[in-house]
Amino acid sequence: MTPFALEMLRDIDKETVDFTPNFDGEEKEPVVLPSRFPNLLVNGSNGIAVGMATSIPPHNLGEIIDASVYMIDHKDADINDLIKIVKGPDFPTGAIIMGKSSAKQAYRTGQGRVLVRSKTEIEETNKGRQQIVVTEIPYQVNKARVIEKIADLVKEKKLEGISDIRDESNRNGMRIVIELKRDANPQITLNRLFKHTQLQETFSMIMLALVDGQPKILTLWEMLEQYLLHQKDVVTRRTQFDLRKAEARAHILEGLRIALDNIDAIIKLIRESYNDAKQRLMDSFGLTEIQAQAILDMRLARLQGLEREKIESEYAELMKQIAWYKRLLAEESLLMNVIKEELLEIKAKFADKRRTKIVADAEELDEEDLIQEESVAITLTHLGYIKRVSADTYKTQKRGGKGITGLTTRDNDFVKNLIITSTHDYLMFFTNTGKAHRIKAYEIPEAQRTAKGTPAVNFLNLMQRERITAVIPIQNFASEKYLIGVTKNGIIKKTDISEFDTNRKTGLIAIKLKDGDELIGIKETTGTSNVIIVTKNGKCICFSEDDVRPMGRLAGGVRAITLEKGDEVVAMELAEKDEELLVVTQAGYGKRTAVKEYKVQARGGKGLLTYDKSKFDKTGALIGAMVVNEQDEILLINSDGIIIRIRADEVSKLGRATQGVKIMRVEEDSNIIALAKVVREDEQEEPETDANKTEVPAENDDQIKLDVE
Repeated sequence: MTPFALEMLRDIDKETVDFTPNFDGEEKEPVVLPSRFPNLLVNGSNGIAVGMATSIPPHNLGEIIDASVYMIDHKDADINDLIKIVKGPDFPTGAIIMGKSSAKQAYRTGQGRVLVRSKTEIEETNKGRQQIVVTEIPYQVNKARVIEKIADLVKEKKLEGISDIRDESNRNGMRIVIELKRDANPQITLNRLFKHTQLQETFSMIMLALVDGQPKILTLWEMLEQYLLHQKDVVTRRTQFDLRKAEARAHILEGLRIALDNIDAIIKLIRESYNDAKQRLMDSFGLTEIQAQAILDMRLARLQGLEREKIESEYAELMKQIAWYKRLLAEESLLMNVIKEELLEIKAKFADKRRTKIVADAEELDEEDLIQEESVAITLTHLGYIKRVSADTYKTQKRGGKGITGLTTRDNDFVKNLIITSTHDYLMFFTNTGKAHRIKAYEIPEAQRTAKGTPAVNFLNLMQRERITAVIPIQNFASEKYLIGVTKNGIIKKTDISEFDTNRKTGLIAIKLKDGDELIGIKETTGTSNVIIVTKNGKCICFSEDDVRPMGRLAGGVRAITLEKGDEVVAMELAEKDEELLVVTQAGYGKRTAVKEYKVQARGGKGLLTYDKSKFDKTGALIGAMVVNEQDEILLINSDGIIIRIRADEVSKLGRATQGVKIMRVEEDSNIIALAKVVREDEQEEPETDANKTEVPAENDDQIKLDVE
């Protein structure tokens, strides 16, 4: 046995514990071990009996001894004092205990649960990928089974983003490597591993022990009290044993001293005796039988002067020990001090540092807890590719700078949205089918600045032909804001933002659409703006948001504009009087018109002309509109896949009911299909976490050939 294990048996030979016959009665075994340290708490215990079970976790030796010593020194110590010393279980396998309250509850009541999580690190490989490295796992968890479970979950596609699992453990310690795919989010993957595998485990604490032969659930204070009572009994019985032994030896030495004082008479008496020397010694010198026998057994060498001094010295020392033992048995405080000193001696020899770390409470696993809150930039492309990068990537540059490459898109794609938000904020994705999908910003896979991103369909449950029409960052669903949206058939709806504070895998209904209708756009508003709606046939209506009362999420909305036969809504904007409305036609014509030219009307009317309809044979119908100012840049794409990027101030500023000017040349069998607003990356201001949506440009070339899908 190790020296530490021997402390469990120390003083067992001094009648410190009772012995009882073993199973066949041929031997005797101790009823309980002396246990010179609180082994039940230090090493823990697990077992199941009839109708009851015990589950006591291991603890740190130093902490348990310190708590025991505190109880000895402070008679009025309570459980709260002990909890300050004993931080919680300390498992030999290390790992991390999530939360302090659960362990404290177990110490106060004798029952509780602690959440134990593996110690992990996220590392970057030489190939630029990321991997999760597990160096410590929960107590009593089998490493091989954990690896096997992870592999099974990956095969069943319940865990995604994992490309390889390796066991690199050696004599220096444990190392399980979980290599991730390029587009996987390591934090989210790690959280899912905690949820679905034994990399996170709950340890039940049931402090059940036998007290005077009866099972009883004990608090930490009661368990240490029982241990100290046991030690008091052990040290008392040991002291009594040592006292008896010292007194017996002193009794013999007293006889030897008498013999040495009367050595000549004793020698003569022994020589004259036949077989009654012992009795004659007892009668002549008043010795006991034990003393007389010791004199008869004494060797002649003991008659030397040196040996005589040794006997006197040993006798004097024994008398001191006897006095000490008697004092120890008479004074309880002295006895308890001996227990304290011996405990501290064991602590000095064997105590080590805590292996299990205890961190903040985590009663329920929340992925957000593991994600650092920071400002990020979310980019969404025309074909639905999305990615997340740190907002620091877009550093402020002076006007006229060269800028930086935002991302590398596919040949048939371009970036249309850039959203600056926080990792802890929500992103609401609204689709043409009238549905809303909600995710946290950190759930969007992080990518390099020049990466194209991940298809949004990978983490949004989009149906076939369902496409994203708007993305809105939301920091707080309790804020006094609204979402206002319009459909192709001229229906408008305003909904309190709090209505969207829920989540469904298949998405939420943002507006109930009739057959053949679809959601054109949706904006976040405070409810005090003016709404401008533009139709394909060149009509425009401007009315106050006050005309649209807030409705429930499942409502169908109210009429925003009365459409003529064959007409449909192509754009909805929130505008101020000092802004301008840019409209673009299928044949590449466009113009700017001051918003103040559109008088505010009542909702539901036919609206005013915003384009000369008589010129549609030449210019084509309107395909879109947006509110701009002179500093904005516009991105146009036609059906042949050609993109042009122009400044808003290059588009002529004309009256409301006029024809626009040519802003992009298109072939006869081609037409403009989309437009987007641009914000130059080299002019990007330092972002704020709750900034509104803006757009990011594609390439700097005036025209780029694209293959449009």
